[in-house]
Amino acid sequence: MHALDARLRAGLKALGLSLNDAQVASLLDYQVLIGKWNKVYNLTAVRDPGEMLTHHLLDSLAVIAPLRRQLAQMPPSAEGKAPRLLDVGSGAGLPGVVIAICCPEIQVDCVDTVGKKAAFIQQAAVTLKLSNLRGLHARVESLADTYQVISSRAFASLADFTSWSAQALAPQGVWMAMKGRHPDDELAALPPGVQVFHVEHLSVPGLGAERCLIWMKAIIHSAD
Repeated sequence: MHALDARLRAGLKALGLSLNDAQVASLLDYQVLIGKWNKVYNLTAVRDPGEMLTHHLLDSLAVIAPLRRQLAQMPPSAEGKAPRLLDVGSGAGLPGVVIAICCPEIQVDCVDTVGKKAAFIQQAAVTLKLSNLRGLHARVESLADTYQVISSRAFASLADFTSWSAQALAPQGVWMAMKGRHPDDELAALPPGVQVFHVEHLSVPGLGAERCLIWMKAIIHSAD
């Protein structure tokens, strides 16, 4: 665990993230929790702790700074409530649980159609004492709540992701999609009601693979 702790802290430094010791411990405890549940439920194909740190934790941590920058530019939610983020097809909680650990000021809901994955998120919330985290067993199309940010990580095509979750996007909300290579074909297939307003290339410490973050918003057509 000491080696993983050192690698995680080095990765955080490379990403320019400042977390306290309790948050670092929570991230490592979360990874241990994934490993335990993986023995019974297939949450992730990655089993090696070192690979898990790079491919899951650091990969998810790479979006924290861009997410904070984006939220800082958005109007505050009604009545000064905490910003709400929905992580779609969350699986083992990536990046939703990582966001909840790093950003206690954000209310994070992780939705998955697989019951055992939603149950894992609920267990992570209890075990890691994350009062800002919920696991939802549902189809995203059925959700009635709205969110300032809707995220996904290797979940579906951009067109499907945005159409399935459109009703859950708050007015002036944004979609944040984590992708590998720049998804030219997916971007070309987006419906006219969705606008890409920013594409960020992410550098994940220790991961020699392309990563990018696609930021989108709904185009509001005003009546003439």
